[in-house]
Amino acid sequence: MEKKIAFFDIDGTLLNHQKELPKETVQAIQDLKEAGVYCAIATGRAPFMYEWIRDELGIDSFISFNGQYVVLEGKEIYTNPLSREHLKALHLEAEEREHPMVFMDHEGMKATTPGHSYIHDSLGTLFFGHPPVDASYYEKRDIYQSLLFCEGDEIDYYRKKHEEFDYIRWHPYSCDVLPSGGSKAEGIKKMIEAVGLTIEDAYAFGDGLNDIEMIREVGTGVAMGNAVPQTKSVSDYVTDDVDQGGLVKAIYEIGLLK
Repeated sequence: MEKKIAFFDIDGTLLNHQKELPKETVQAIQDLKEAGVYCAIATGRAPFMYEWIRDELGIDSFISFNGQYVVLEGKEIYTNPLSREHLKALHLEAEEREHPMVFMDHEGMKATTPGHSYIHDSLGTLFFGHPPVDASYYEKRDIYQSLLFCEGDEIDYYRKKHEEFDYIRWHPYSCDVLPSGGSKAEGIKKMIEAVGLTIEDAYAFGDGLNDIEMIREVGTGVAMGNAVPQTKSVSDYVTDDVDQGGLVKAIYEIGLLK
């Protein structure tokens, strides 16, 4: 078969609803690699949040922070940090409105507020605790993604006031903050260019709002059965729920494995 590359979201795609990596998924990834399909992870998570998944799958190419930090075979090939000046302005306004934030680079994350329930509840769904506090973390490092904690349409205020960033809600209490125009699709373009393939050679699997761009842009985009309606609407194929073996089913039905 012609060379192909496949990008996999983590939560709700590689990991089931219990945040487990099914053995059938591990086997399918190994079979893909043996069949000559290049496998990579594309996630909103920071690299330190899923090192165990990369180790178990034997994958050392990944797109983190929704496209802002790209590593190919263990080597950093693209970074797109948030503007420090604009991040400071956002932080000061969020502080005035009593909305906590978390700043994330490729090595760690720090919160602006100690013991906040929104941070605890949202990061808890990823099995991470409340980060240590360092409200000046962004002043010393390149920040590739921030988290802004607020409810519902409160995020619309920031969308209008701080247009230098894009905001993607992933939890009722939390939104990812990205550079404007940043997405997993942009990270994918950087990686496929580096490996000498084209966007038509690329497959993407995901379920969330942050997967819309990559599923829409690649040659074949697959939405999980548990995907949000917006992601399903732009996909080429909708498979079953992750807990019903949807990922492995899709890999075979779209012809990546025979």
